[in-house]
This record gives sequence, structure tokens and C-alpha cells, in this order.
Amino acid sequence: MYHQESIENDYEYQYYQQDADSLDNRVVIDLEFERQQQSYKMNDAVKSFITHFYRSIQNGKIFEITHDYEYGWNMLSEQYFKTTTWPSVESIESMIPNESMKSIFLILYKEMYFRHIYASLQGGPTLEHRFESYRNYVQLFNAILSAERPLDLELPIQWLWDIIDEFIYQFQSFCQYRAKQVKKGPNAPSNIVEEIQMLKQNSDVWNVHSVLNVLHSLVSKSNINKQLEVLKHATLSLTIGNSNANIDQTQFTKHQQELLMDLENDLFAQSSLYKMLGYFSLVGLLRLNSLFGDYYLAVNAMHYVELDIHKQSLIARVPSCIITTCYYVGFAYLMMRRYEDAIKVFVDALIYIQRTRTMFQAPARSLLNDMIAKQNEQIFYLLAIALNFYPMRIDDSINSYLKEKYSERLVKLQRGDRDELTNMFHYACPKFLSPVPPNFEGVTDQYLMEPYNQQLKVFMDEVNQQLSISDIRSFLKLYTTLPIAKLASFINKTPDELKAILLCFKHKMSNIESDQISEEFRSSSEVDFYIINDMVHIADTKVATRFSDFFIRQIQKTNDVNLPLILLTQ
Repeated sequence: MYHQESIENDYEYQYYQQDADSLDNRVVIDLEFERQQQSYKMNDAVKSFITHFYRSIQNGKIFEITHDYEYGWNMLSEQYFKTTTWPSVESIESMIPNESMKSIFLILYKEMYFRHIYASLQGGPTLEHRFESYRNYVQLFNAILSAERPLDLELPIQWLWDIIDEFIYQFQSFCQYRAKQVKKGPNAPSNIVEEIQMLKQNSDVWNVHSVLNVLHSLVSKSNINKQLEVLKHATLSLTIGNSNANIDQTQFTKHQQELLMDLENDLFAQSSLYKMLGYFSLVGLLRLNSLFGDYYLAVNAMHYVELDIHKQSLIARVPSCIITTCYYVGFAYLMMRRYEDAIKVFVDALIYIQRTRTMFQAPARSLLNDMIAKQNEQIFYLLAIALNFYPMRIDDSINSYLKEKYSERLVKLQRGDRDELTNMFHYACPKFLSPVPPNFEGVTDQYLMEPYNQQLKVFMDEVNQQLSISDIRSFLKLYTTLPIAKLASFINKTPDELKAILLCFKHKMSNIESDQISEEFRSSSEVDFYIINDMVHIADTKVATRFSDFFIRQIQKTNDVNLPLILLTQ
């Protein structure tokens, strides 16, 4: 796996300044669909909603913006635009007065317009829609990143997360769409051949470097890593969104005080819009690098992010963002063989989903509810795989639910069923992407599945090694001392072959220290052993529970929850 000491070493942060209008000279887009929308006679309720939505954004009324975004838009979509598109930007432009916020509002409206097409339009978006949506994102991020002062714009945190989440989703969708079209080859129908030619001529549209550049630029512009570094190591943890809180600088180191002074002089770091876009961009980098199979960079992107689910809730405050973070961090840990960390992240995520499930059951959030339900099942699958590789004690409620609902699968895992492991991995893993565009001259039949097949091969190599030590673990739990020859006879191996397996077992039960990137290993297995004169000596390393530590942790969690409330009353 490719390793870097830091992202900054190999990635030059340049603001994403591609001229959106330059695509007009290279792409001839059929806008017949949108011209039809211009003549669409809008319902009075839709007109009233659009004008009210604009006024709420213009006046910065965050409560009204949130209501229009999360409920008004979804309600009207369900009522009037369930299988059709919303009115085009051209058809509503005359309704918006020529004020300073008009251009930004039209860009934001168009972002939601294309998002609705991706989610609801039968047959999905066309190539023209994909190009137009990309152009709109170019305009949106250029407006945010090229501003000399922070934009006077307040948007709900949920909306900001949806912008980054949808941006990455549309990039992922475009890569899969491009691969499917190119795979059809020159013998495809004429309209497909035309699309392939258009894709070839516009290889910079939805280019991986452009997408990464947007995310890195937002991180850099917001100085979010500096903010998180201060908050992570401070004695008092403050929520990012609480800009009015007084920070006791005596609690910080000299380095942290210097960072704090820099942040106080940085207008972009003080803007809620830039802060949260920067934070969500870190999650976006985690997700994107995981899709590319670079798990080291994925975890490194979260270096300053507090992965504790309670502290995440204070910062992100968006359940879908927290769940997405846990899913991709846990999966990256699993593929990096950091099983203990992966299990802890998965269990925290499942407990969080259980506690917040009612938040997703509103009719306006049906799509979100479906997405959370699928991710919940994916996390259970990954947890079962991790526990099969690295048995350890987990939360009783999660353990009971896992055994009750997935008992048959767990039995197959314990038997070492490779087909079951493959099926579970196929369902639970993300949809991997290749960062390299396809060869338009000749694409193999396996191109679309090649990224997945590569990751599956890595996973199955680990499976084959793990299956050879599962029996060893069960025998070691039964003895305190055992001759190598006797243990070898139990598994039908020679003593020399057994020694190799025992070394493999020792290696597999070592994990990188939690929250560290360096290659420092420690053993956390419940069973440890050493060999002297062809005799295996087994030591039970499981330590009895110390209840005092439990109560101290609970008191600390209570203080962390109460601290923001105390600060708000000051």
C-alpha cells in the first residue's frame, strides 16, 4: 500500500479555478428537456415556496431555511415532482429580484434540482445532466473558495453535509456510468457511440484530481485541521459551532496558543459555513480514499478528528455524517488489520443508530431512513467478520442482536465458509472506484469490477491466513502448557509447519496502537503464548473488569455532555 507521512507532502493545494464556461466550447449539450421546463406553468404553492426560500436565505433566517430545505422541498417534491423535475433555473430566474444573493441562490437551487433528478427521475440522469451538474458545482465551489472574505451566507449544517455528500456520490455515479458506456464499445448503438466520444473529449469533467482539489481546498481554506488540533488536545472540549464561547488559553500548550491566535485572525476559520464545509470535506476525503483502496490516506485524513461518537455529535451534529464516518473508518481499519479499533468503531456506530433511529422515521426522510437501514446492516456484517478474525467482548445488546439475527451466518463464519465470507464482504464493502479513467480504445470486460476484485483478493488472502489459526486459538484456550508435537497432531501438521502457524498467529493478534498511524504494534488477544524447548506456554491475558474505571469513564462522559450546556449559560 502506498504510504505518505502527510497529505500535504504530495498534494499541492491550489484553489479550484477551472472556468465553468469553458465547457461550452467543448460540449454540445441538448437542453431540450430544460426548455420544456421553461414553459411549465408552476403551481402557486411552488412559486410561493421558491420566493419564500429565497427570502429566508437572503435574510439569513436559519430556522426558516432549515424548515424549507428539510420539509418544504421534500413535501412539494412528493406532491408535484415525484417522477418529474423541478422547474429549471431559467423558468424561476424572473421570480428572483436582482439582489446580491440572487446568483448564489440560483446555484444552490440548481444543486438541489440536479440532486432531485439523481434521486427521483426514472432512468436516472442523462450525460447532459451529469455535465450540467458538474458545471454547477464548479460555480458553487469557485464562489466559496475564490472569495476574499467569507460569504455572507448561513446554511443549515444538514444542507452543507448534503452538498459534500452529493458531490462525492455524483462523482462515484459518473465513474460507474462512464465505465458502463465505454464497455459497450464501438459496436454499440449510435447514441452510445456519440456519448463515448463526448466522454473522451471531456475527460476533465468529473476528473478525480478536480474532485480531490475541491475537498483539499475547502480543508485548507477553513483551517479546519488547526481548529481540530486545538480542540482535540485542549483540556476543555468546545463545540466548533460555538463561536461565542470564551476559551481559557492557559489550558493550551505554547504551540496550541499560537494556533489559536492564528485562528482568531482568520475570518474564514470563524465562519460557520467554511468550518463545516471543511470538516465535511475531511469526511469526504476519508470516503473517497476508501473507495480508491488507499486506507492509509483515508485514516490519515481523520488524524485530527475525534472518533469518539459522543464528541463527534458535538461537532458534526448530522447523524448521517457520523454514521458515514464510522462506516468508512471502521472499514479502513478492517482492511488495515486493525481489528480491535474496527470493532470498537462498529459497535459505537450501531449503538448510535439504535438511539437515533426515530430521527430518520419521518415521512420526509424516507430515503435517508432507507440509507441508514442499509448501512446499519452493512456494519453488522463487517462487525461479524471482524469478530470472527479477532474475538473480543462487545456491548451485550449488540452481541445479542448479532447472534439472534445473524446466527446462521455466524455459524458459517466459524466453520470457515469462504463463500459466505465473500458474499458478506460483497454486500458490506463500499463500491470501489478506479482513480484512472478507462482506456477508450479498448476496455476489458472486467474493467468495471477490477477495483472490487483487487480489494476482494486482498481480503481473501487475509481470510486464508486467518482460517489456518482459528483452530489453534481454540486449543490454546484449553491448556496452560502443551508440547508442540501434541498440538501439531491435533491439527494434522508437522511440528515445523505448526511453528510457522504459531508465528502467524502471534502476528495476526498484534494490532497498531489505537489513534496512531505509526507502525507500533501491541497484542490485545485474550490468549498469549511463548515457546521454550518445544513446549508452548499459554498465558490468559484477560484482565478482570475494574469497576472503578467504568465509573470514572461514565463521569467523564457526563462532564463532556454537560460542558457545552454550561458554556451556553455563561
